[in-house]
Amino acid sequence: MSKLVTIYGGSGFLGRYIASRMARAGWRVRVAVRRPNQALFVRTYGTVGQVEPVLCNVRDDASVAEAMRGADAVVYSVGVLNELGRNTFDATQHEGAERVARLAAQQGVGRLVHISAIGADSGSKASYARTKRLGEEGVLEHFPDVVILRPSILFGPEDDFFNRFAGMAVMSPVLPVAGAETKFQPVYVDDVAAAAELGVKGKAAAGIYELGGPEIKTFRELLQTMLEVIQRNRLIVNLPFGAAKFFAWWFDLWQKLSGGLIKAPLTVDQVKNLSVDNVVAPDAKGFDDLGIDTTAMAAVLPDYLYRFRVAGQYAAITASAKNLKT
Repeated sequence: MSKLVTIYGGSGFLGRYIASRMARAGWRVRVAVRRPNQALFVRTYGTVGQVEPVLCNVRDDASVAEAMRGADAVVYSVGVLNELGRNTFDATQHEGAERVARLAAQQGVGRLVHISAIGADSGSKASYARTKRLGEEGVLEHFPDVVILRPSILFGPEDDFFNRFAGMAVMSPVLPVAGAETKFQPVYVDDVAAAAELGVKGKAAAGIYELGGPEIKTFRELLQTMLEVIQRNRLIVNLPFGAAKFFAWWFDLWQKLSGGLIKAPLTVDQVKNLSVDNVVAPDAKGFDDLGIDTTAMAAVLPDYLYRFRVAGQYAAITASAKNLKT
């Protein structure tokens, strides 16, 4: 019988790419999620019955243990950028990660891959970064041979970064941002999934890998790159961190008072994260150590951002038609 991998958060942005890769590699894939009925699309990644979504609450021992029962490997790809309800940073990125590692060790699971993030730091002022590091420490305590992946900001067809700002550019002549000069090293989501696949298969040595793409750009430069792809001219306005925190505080309040019905477009914690560069450390292990060639943004962005152009998929034809003589 083929091997089994349980992927916690396997229907998320990165998780679905890992699930797809493992299915193509012939593994049976169990996708552990809060709402299996919203993750039925993962079944199409393999043959009938090869990929199955199952109900799991990472805040509960019994639920987590059942989801990994009989698994040869486990991937933890659960995380949040905005705290809603009981799915707090601590509950998902710290306690949930540690719970999975502890139970995986108890059940004798062979391999564990943990998805963290560049900037994980137990001393960070940002709860996101702090709980990411606490999660790593908890995982290492119970499962020392874990492969920990720390990607920079992810891009790909389903991303919530370029798609979000491209949508804003369609509606507004101005793009207000906090941390316009903060540096990022965007990484293609499937490149990170390839690293996770190596970890699941035991082809990556245990340890921490910081994963960034081939380009380092400031937030402003990333938005300029996006605007070039969607062929729009927009003014990028940098908000001072003090002003950004002020607006974010109100957004957080509106989200809390609405019970999460109104989601904050920017949170105070996100502003804190945006004050720190998000790039691979000079001495960190990374894609080179895994033998993976990284993908440039120019090779991927036009494939999914074209819909934000004035003429959408017909932009090139429309531009060409203007050169025709009547």
